[in-house]
Amino acid sequence: MKRLAGKVVVITGSTRGIGLAIAEACARNGAKVVISSRNAVKVNEIVGSLQEKGYTVTGLATDVSCKDDLRQLFEHAITTWGQIDVWINNAGLSSGFRPLDQIPAPEIRAMVGVNLIGTLLACQLIIPYFKAQGKGVLINMSGRGGNGDYAPYMVPYTATKAAVTTLTKGLAKENAAYPISIHAVVPGMVATDFYQNIKTDSEGQQHLAALPYVLKAFGVPLATVGEFCVRLAAQKPGKVTGKIYSLLRGFRLLSGLGLMTWYRLTGKI
Repeated sequence: MKRLAGKVVVITGSTRGIGLAIAEACARNGAKVVISSRNAVKVNEIVGSLQEKGYTVTGLATDVSCKDDLRQLFEHAITTWGQIDVWINNAGLSSGFRPLDQIPAPEIRAMVGVNLIGTLLACQLIIPYFKAQGKGVLINMSGRGGNGDYAPYMVPYTATKAAVTTLTKGLAKENAAYPISIHAVVPGMVATDFYQNIKTDSEGQQHLAALPYVLKAFGVPLATVGEFCVRLAAQKPGKVTGKIYSLLRGFRLLSGLGLMTWYRLTGKI
């Protein structure tokens, strides 16, 4: 039996990269999936392509930094399929690879609006619903900075992801009495268009030269992220909550460290 049969899964920021991989994995495992992004044309395109594969999918253009948009996404899922079992906050923006003083204030506000405020607004919307329903799984996608680590030239981005981890733990504690699971996933470095056409300056460009080698050493496959989220979505709500799951760990991390050492010894980086 497919692990998510009969479940409705809503995923923000799911027309490309990690979000799309999660959407496909959930649909492949029997879920009814609601995808979203700010681009209505892209939403329709991805919905059509997934439906052609035989998946049960719908979608709606959504700016997660806008509470009204999130409400419309929520109501679209309920109207279409009558319920929501899993909500995944995946939508995110990057600040590029630049010193903080080189990032315009509007870009910082936009990133905080999507990465942090959008996640908070979605949690504010879906948790009361899960309480009333008597079950639910909420997954917040964190990222670099989510484990308390730091990254020069990515300061605003890592700050938002550290906040996502903190809010996840706090919300799990607030709602521990309910049959709701609230987790965060730190996927690690995943080779997506997130790393293409990165905004940078001359100083940051020097550090970016090693990026292909870093991705080869520490890259986590998209399929791994998708399947891991399926596992979380399939769990019994409330049995486990408040966990921060890092996918760059164990053998993958150790082998990556070894490969990076080799790259340095051979002068590649």
